[in-house]
Amino acid sequence: MKRIGVIGGGAWGTALAALSAEQGDTVLWARNADVVRSINASHANPLYLPDVKLPANLKATGDLSELKDCDALVLAVPAQTLRPFADAIRNALPLAAPIVIAAKGIEINTGLLPSDVLAELLPGRPLAILSGPNFAAEIARGLPAASTLACADAALGAKLVQRLGRPTFRPYLSDDVIGAQIGGAVKNVLAIACGIVIGRKLGDNARAALITRGLAEMSRLGLALGAKRETLMGLSGLGDLVLTCSGTQSRNLSLGIALGEGQSLQQIMGARRTVAEGVHTARAIEALAGRHGVDMPICAAVDAVLHKSRAIDETLAALLARPFRTEA
Repeated sequence: MKRIGVIGGGAWGTALAALSAEQGDTVLWARNADVVRSINASHANPLYLPDVKLPANLKATGDLSELKDCDALVLAVPAQTLRPFADAIRNALPLAAPIVIAAKGIEINTGLLPSDVLAELLPGRPLAILSGPNFAAEIARGLPAASTLACADAALGAKLVQRLGRPTFRPYLSDDVIGAQIGGAVKNVLAIACGIVIGRKLGDNARAALITRGLAEMSRLGLALGAKRETLMGLSGLGDLVLTCSGTQSRNLSLGIALGEGQSLQQIMGARRTVAEGVHTARAIEALAGRHGVDMPICAAVDAVLHKSRAIDETLAALLARPFRTEA
């Protein structure tokens, strides 16, 4: 694990590359040529991580082949772009370096988790998942944080933890690859719902109830797909859910707030540079839950508002009119 390659020059990829560079040789691939120039010349990425000084030894490139000698790759790109990136890795980086997936979501067209997408296109390649309650800007500034690193190969997972971990960034090792991905995907959709609650001024009681019942939905889907309950109650599940539904830096929460205040999805998305993954994931989760017979009314309501032109007040009324039931 001497040389690490990070694919993705956004805030999250840059933050992870900065962490890795503190402990050794690291090269960051970015599509944006201005980002590459700024990192190499000024040790900064003002486009995605303003006011953050990056390690001087962090190198950036726009040529994917420059990552060919890396001992591991960290893939920090939007979940819906994993398939083309997997194709690019297969062509430019044919060696079997393990891949750490740092994307959160579910592929819309197939309903596949990120690990399944990569397993389909890069069969036999060792994979790990990094997911948890992590805002990129805080990690890049050295503020304390923790995350789940899930890997079926315990020895590989331990090596990755040692290479990526820092005193201020604590990866906790897990073997539950499915659970780590379910939490990271569902929480983004629930954060949009929480934002709508805030934007509509429905109160803190409503937001707390939504987070709790959203966790129940996350758990039902995760268990149906083979996840472990303790993973869903851990950093990549409950931890990430709490952060994304309450942190002011959350893109999904802020999108929901804007929706609740009356803005249209087109207005919100048109004014943004960064991706709110929950917009895409809501549609994928609705389809995935239907195939597995899992009841996820909050996620379904978010999908209806985002993609089926359902009015927010009408959708809220339908949720509140659901029959009473036992909690367990």
